[in-house]
Amino acid sequence: MRHLVLLVIMIWFLGCKTQQFNAVSYEVEDLKIEQLTKNTFVHISYLQTEQFGKVPCNGMIVKSGKEAIVFDTPIDDSTSLKLIQWIETELKCRIKAVVVTHFHIDCLGGLKAFHDRGIPSYANKLTIELAKPDNETLPQNGFDQTLELEVGDKKVINAFMGEGHTRDNVVSYFLDEKVLFGGCLIKSLKSGKGNLADANTAEWSNTVKTIKRQFKDVEMVIPGHGKPGGIELLDYTIEMFKE
Repeated sequence: MRHLVLLVIMIWFLGCKTQQFNAVSYEVEDLKIEQLTKNTFVHISYLQTEQFGKVPCNGMIVKSGKEAIVFDTPIDDSTSLKLIQWIETELKCRIKAVVVTHFHIDCLGGLKAFHDRGIPSYANKLTIELAKPDNETLPQNGFDQTLELEVGDKKVINAFMGEGHTRDNVVSYFLDEKVLFGGCLIKSLKSGKGNLADANTAEWSNTVKTIKRQFKDVEMVIPGHGKPGGIELLDYTIEMFKE
């Protein structure tokens, strides 16, 4: 009987430790939102491509208190507006900023919707330059290597760690919950190499190794496409592009 009581207490304790929130989810035809941790969410929109068909594209939402930051926009303005409205009505947060992690359409295709609501945007300075030929709407604020943004009483580090998927790709790290948004620089498990049109495959693996050294305590990793996971996504990407 004593052992049974101890087992029940242990199960209850582990349950309380792991189930710290009731996960929120939202889905319509062109947008899906899933809660990953207490204060981080992945938003998923869908890009129709000739080479790969209909591709789910990930972005991240981080909230703290009554503020939120979005990382990468959905693929167009109408879908971005749905995301903005959901954050404002369901999370009851003011969107403080949107961060664009590289110059491809799956990162900034819906940027105008954020600007129309007065939400400032940030990106690597090179991202702004590379986006100019094909986009009327560009990120407003550029940074060189690193940009720290405050959301509520917490911080997110945005950093260029080297070339890979593109010459300008940055990653974003939410320190408080140890969540890394790797964007298209990081591959989901069992995925292929994807779009290499603007890639530096020779440096890709080295860049991810640098990320792994820099953010040693990372627990959750969000790739640009596919399912989030742990540190194994970094290892998988390193191995995929190892020379």
